[in-house]
Amino acid sequence: MAASVPRTVALAVARRLAAHGHRVLFAGGCVRDRLLGLEPGDHDLATSAHPEQVEALFPHAVTVGARFGVVVVPAEGCNVEVATFRADGRYVDGRRPEGVVFSDPPTDAARRDFTVNGLFEEPETGEVLDYVGGRQDLAARLLRAIGDPEARFREDHLRLLRAVRFAARLRFAIEPATWAAIRRLAPLAADVSPERTRDELVKALVAGRGRALRLLARSGLLDVVLPEIAAMRGVPQPPPFHPEGDVFVHTALVLDRLELDGLDAEAREDVVLGAMLHDVGKPPTKTVDPDGRVRFNGHDALGARMTEALGERMRWPRRRTERVADLVATHMTFPNLPKMRRHRLREFLGAPDLPLHLALHRADCGASHGDLSLARFCDEQVAAFRAEPVLPPPIVRGDDLLAVGYAPGRRLGVLLRWLREEQLEGKVDSKEAAVRRVLDRYPPDSSEVPAP
Repeated sequence: MAASVPRTVALAVARRLAAHGHRVLFAGGCVRDRLLGLEPGDHDLATSAHPEQVEALFPHAVTVGARFGVVVVPAEGCNVEVATFRADGRYVDGRRPEGVVFSDPPTDAARRDFTVNGLFEEPETGEVLDYVGGRQDLAARLLRAIGDPEARFREDHLRLLRAVRFAARLRFAIEPATWAAIRRLAPLAADVSPERTRDELVKALVAGRGRALRLLARSGLLDVVLPEIAAMRGVPQPPPFHPEGDVFVHTALVLDRLELDGLDAEAREDVVLGAMLHDVGKPPTKTVDPDGRVRFNGHDALGARMTEALGERMRWPRRRTERVADLVATHMTFPNLPKMRRHRLREFLGAPDLPLHLALHRADCGASHGDLSLARFCDEQVAAFRAEPVLPPPIVRGDDLLAVGYAPGRRLGVLLRWLREEQLEGKVDSKEAAVRRVLDRYPPDSSEVPAP
């Protein structure tokens, strides 16, 4: 993940451009966020300089969109995006224009997506230049497309999803004509590439949580990009365990209740995706007993398989698919923890992703019955193991058994796993004791193995 661009770094690039006679302004999100009192993630620049002029001033610059006037300038470990003021040509593929014409700030502002993203700022003075009514919409906390909303969304279909992200993250209402256009054109989101859809959804869900999911549903976009989640709507749950409502209502509440403090950016994204998908297997596994009780037997295992299929469709990295699928597959394990054998419990509590599982479990309970006793049980058990590693390294390895006469092969692996369980159960506490135990129970000249 590229480092965010601080204002001071972008300002140094802006000053060099200005010193050579070019007009240069802060543009877009960094201006919006500063006016809202938020910390901008990046500081992008818009300039009158053409790409070749930017490259001449910054020899290490990389042109990433020569046709569109976009150059990336490396500076102090960051990548500052510098774009030439432009007017876009005709859009033909729902993603990008056929070409551009270099222009001026008012023209450049008019081709952007939403008024609050069409603001510019003078780097040295902080003066805000507003050609599209963005400041008024910021004050009203309103997301409005620039110009004709339908035209903006037909130009780039990803803007449909971006509208949800900005509205959810900033907690803005969406202006009625803009909202009507989103609902009318939602099917166009099916034409967006899996990678662009994936990235926009992750940003929206991490920034907006349950609010983003609800907006996706109300706009019609959820049925297009995440039909598995849309299927949760209207699926009832047993009131004693889920007084909050159907599966979709519960899932949105889980997202709202997630606590992500202490997790890195990748883990935050993964647990948010896990929260969205933890009950994805409920609609297809729903059954109703003769007494009217609703059940979802096996929804965790099926949900994990559905998560893997979604990850493949969205082209998630393999690590993400495996991690999120594990969160889904494991979320029903918590009721079994107090009954687990010691070694199984230690393996669960010693897993690297325990903080993600606990975050999901706490949110899951908080969004339904409210009973957090199993989370407290985990905390107590981790504390009890604090004097020693929760999951200590194995005290016996293959070479240790080979040295006392065991042959390589499948039986050796089974014996090593058994000794590992004996260690975690507290039945052996040294290599010598473990070797004596296996020699006594399953000698090298025997074919016996522990029962599974």
